[in-house]
Amino acid sequence: MERRLYFLVGDLIGNTGVGLLTGLTATWFVGETWPIVFGMVIGMCLGGLVALVAAGVLSVLFGAMEVMLPIMLTGMLSGMLVGMAAAMGPLSAGVAAGIGALAGLSVLLATYALNAHLTAGHE
Repeated sequence: MERRLYFLVGDLIGNTGVGLLTGLTATWFVGETWPIVFGMVIGMCLGGLVALVAAGVLSVLFGAMEVMLPIMLTGMLSGMLVGMAAAMGPLSAGVAAGIGALAGLSVLLATYALNAHLTAGHE
């Protein structure tokens, strides 16, 4: 993964942005009366769609392979989390966006940590 500031900031903005948009989309779509499992599945699918569009746009600026893995994982994880939470009870747009953004930041940190672990001693 890139270590230059341009790419780090791009990853940070891309992942938190995708998480935020996925959270808003999932809370808008999933209702309180839905079963939790369906909320998670629909949220994951919505997150995959949001992430696919964002990855297409961001890959031009930051590289396809570097963007695709963390952004797709962010979309699916934040969609599952917010979809589950929205199915359990009322969820405001701000809370949903916050959950999605935190999921995006967590995925980005985990991706960088795993990459550092896998490439330790190889660079």
